[in-house]
Amino acid sequence: QVQLSESGGGSVQSGGSLRLSCEGSGDTYNYYCLTWFRQAPGKGREVVAELGFDGSPNYADSVKGRFTISQDDAKNTVYLEMNSLKPEDTATYYCAARGRVSHGCLDGYMYVGQGTEVSVSS
Repeated sequence: QVQLSESGGGSVQSGGSLRLSCEGSGDTYNYYCLTWFRQAPGKGREVVAELGFDGSPNYADSVKGRFTISQDDAKNTVYLEMNSLKPEDTATYYCAARGRVSHGCLDGYMYVGQGTEVSVSS
C-alpha cells in the first residue's frame, strides 16, 4: 500500500508558476505508475500528466509545453511543475497511483491523494 499526500497548491496570477509535490509513504513508487489529474468545479476529471511504466512522461494537450512531471525515487515523491499558468488551470489537483508491471501500467487507480487546490486569477 502507499499513502499519497499532495502539497504545493495555492493562488497565483495568470502567467505564474507553482510546483506540486506528491509524497508517498508506505510502498516505494517503483511499484506504481504515477499520474496527476485535476478536477475543476462542475467539470469532469482530466488527466494532465502521467509517467509510463518505463518512466516516460505523457501530457494532456492543454498543458503540453507548460507542465512537467518528474519523479524523485530517493524521496518517493512525484512533482508537477506548472508554468505559464492560465485561469483555466484552476482546479483541485490530485496524484494517483496505478499498478506497474514490467510491460505496462495496470488500469484503474489503486490510490488517490486528498488533492491540493490551485487557483489562477486573470
